[in-house]
Amino acid sequence: MEVNATANTAAKGAWSLLSSTPLVCYVILVLVGILGNGMVICVVGENILRQQKVYRSSDMILVNMAFSNLMVSVARNLLLMSPSMNWCQILMGIWVWLRCANVWSTFFVSAFHFQTLRRVAPPMASLNGSRGPPRSLLMGFVLLWSLNLIYSIPAFVFSTKGDKNATETLMLVSSTTRPLLGCLWDFPSTYSGLAFATASMVIHEIIPILLMSVTNLGSLITLYTHGSKHHPAHKSQGMPIMHRVPAERRAAKVILALIILFITSWGASVVSMNYFNYNRGPSSAYLLVVARFTNSGFIALSPFILAMGHRRLRAVILKCKC
Repeated sequence: MEVNATANTAAKGAWSLLSSTPLVCYVILVLVGILGNGMVICVVGENILRQQKVYRSSDMILVNMAFSNLMVSVARNLLLMSPSMNWCQILMGIWVWLRCANVWSTFFVSAFHFQTLRRVAPPMASLNGSRGPPRSLLMGFVLLWSLNLIYSIPAFVFSTKGDKNATETLMLVSSTTRPLLGCLWDFPSTYSGLAFATASMVIHEIIPILLMSVTNLGSLITLYTHGSKHHPAHKSQGMPIMHRVPAERRAAKVILALIILFITSWGASVVSMNYFNYNRGPSSAYLLVVARFTNSGFIALSPFILAMGHRRLRAVILKCKC
């Protein structure tokens, strides 16, 4: 597959722009993301372990998303700090696996909230007295991580070491399968590489974004329909979740903010990388810096957005400020 040797100058320019103030800002952004998501895992995870009689599925999903954010951030930035590593197959495979799982973990938050609002009966766990975590949710986590691991196998198999700071045209189309540290794709043919890149863009970016937008819109519509105090008929339909309309409305707004932040981060990254790849104008190096910042923006800011809808997280953050 074709390698762009001309990427060398632009890539070096992008790194030179990440000096002094921009580099400090980027390091702070990365540290905030790592510490923030680590805090979500510790605080919410401790809450799950403390309440052993009742496993809150929403908390488990938040921990899963925070864990995927943390792994993506650690993997990306450890690789950037270790440019001499020559493990392209392992690095590219891990990146594709973690990034794809991260996208679907974000979708899980919106999908679970929509399913909760649509539930017309109490969950079975509360009826049969089961004290274990929901099996269906655990199975969902297993499928999420295992299926994405299987999907990343081509990244393990068809990656190779390229020239320093070189980049491969096709893979910059997608923010999920971007090249790392001169590691390139070496598929048997251009068509097979195009098929993998297109599938990544559709399956792991466009479809999850559409689904999370639709499910969140459905949640907002459901809350609007059943939340009015002037419609007592809705309250007699036996939906157990509707007595907590204000809290669920706040949760829906938090999820909406997460989705907007995710789409903004994803869109800015894709646009910046494709401008660099196909235009190579004077703004290319600057847009690569923009892509690098936006890739970390969602991971850094999502814990603070989650805190707006999670009482225990909010209490911990306020206590830290004091």
